[in-house]
Amino acid sequence: MRKKRLIRVIYTLPFLIPLLLFWIIPLILALIISFTDWDYISSDINFVGLYNYIDIFTDPDFVKALSNTFVFGLGTIFATIVLGLIFALLFQKNFTGRKIYQTIIFSPWVTPTVAVSLVWSWIYDPDKGFANFILKTLGLKPLEWLHSSKTAMLGIIIFTVWKSIGWTMLFYLGALERVPKSTYEAAEIDGGNYLGKFIHVTLPLISPTTYFLFIINLITSIQVYDQIQIMTQGGPGGSTTTLLYLYYEKAFQNFQMGSANAVAIVILTIIILLSFMSSYISKRWVHYE
Repeated sequence: MRKKRLIRVIYTLPFLIPLLLFWIIPLILALIISFTDWDYISSDINFVGLYNYIDIFTDPDFVKALSNTFVFGLGTIFATIVLGLIFALLFQKNFTGRKIYQTIIFSPWVTPTVAVSLVWSWIYDPDKGFANFILKTLGLKPLEWLHSSKTAMLGIIIFTVWKSIGWTMLFYLGALERVPKSTYEAAEIDGGNYLGKFIHVTLPLISPTTYFLFIINLITSIQVYDQIQIMTQGGPGGSTTTLLYLYYEKAFQNFQMGSANAVAIVILTIIILLSFMSSYISKRWVHYE
């Protein structure tokens, strides 16, 4: 018995070492640093207790970043899920060029965020950008987009939704293929039309996929950084500063590593709570089913 346990440990050790070096130890160090006043440069480190946590929760910048993160998540999650489902329903049917259109819609997801963020920065240019060209063509008033605190977050949300639709679509395509055809046939016998079958058959049977996508997109929205760094740098006036970007500012611009790691621990805590909530709800869901 002991020999079997030893063999298991030996086989799992190569996988545990990277986990220990690149996740567990850095996490412990981040937690320790969050209780200090380390400035990232000097070797002087003083223990300050809960000061950093009290400071960030009373800091207007943190509250604004938390609010921006919530707005970003709210704006991207539902739009991504709804549009992804719509495209999946369209591509569920066979028609000429279906695979090509699927590839086009999915391609933004596999394209590096930095590269497409630069392209969209040009699209959002108030004077020469394609976005305002479309608005003018439709007879609408041009917007300042990333140059205005009123529309900068909207621009980030539109970009993120555009980039995420293809990934969501693929999950829904898989879910729709798993819906038994016999269920649709039974609904047709009962006199159900397309809308009725969608509401009473399709939506309930793909609801686990919808729930999964909601949780994953929610966790991803909390960690948004790349497009904000490239397109707005958290501006104008902090209107697009999210929690993760606030961490970057505190750590590498203001050299407040203690406060920055306190923000990181808060982000990690939120993600852990969401993960536990996801696990709990999914178990209840399965039990209910």
